[in-house]
Amino acid sequence: MSGGALKRRYLLALAPLLFAACATPQRNNGAQQNEAISRVEAYFRTVNLQGEPFMQKWPNGSTGGGLITYRPGYLDMRFTAPHEMELKASGRSAVFTDAQNGSETHIGLGHNALGLLLGNPVRLSDPVMVTDVQQLPGVLQISLTRADNPSQGLVTLRFRDAGGALTLHEVQILDERRQLTRIQLDPV
Repeated sequence: MSGGALKRRYLLALAPLLFAACATPQRNNGAQQNEAISRVEAYFRTVNLQGEPFMQKWPNGSTGGGLITYRPGYLDMRFTAPHEMELKASGRSAVFTDAQNGSETHIGLGHNALGLLLGNPVRLSDPVMVTDVQQLPGVLQISLTRADNPSQGLVTLRFRDAGGALTLHEVQILDERRQLTRIQLDPV
């Protein structure tokens, strides 16, 4: 058998594999993931939300909402529903105030998933670990946890991606008890 005939048989034998590879959905390679991570870090270096509307869904299914202010290292969530409450966080601590019953709760964020978003600047590398990056047309989603203790929770950020510009649309926080809280920005 000639060398040309062997090459043709070899190519014919590989053809189904080549067609299968073409039909497989495209996955992010390392370079694409690193680019996405860099874009999210750049977003957090410049973000400055001032009194933006948000809607929150707690693990028990109840909902609330109000206005959120966020910039690197600082978060202020002022709830107007279901009643007046406020969460102020900066660095490694937060204070939750419930106007209905007058209570004030101090929360350490060193081992809390929310603390992942309060660095100044937000860095998506040690001590933060990116666990997943998903890119779909118009959407970038990235999941984060603490590298030293992933069981402390997971934060998933969903961005709208239009014309190369990112806009944070949703934050999902899965806590250490596996309870999910969703925060939707700019609810319509």
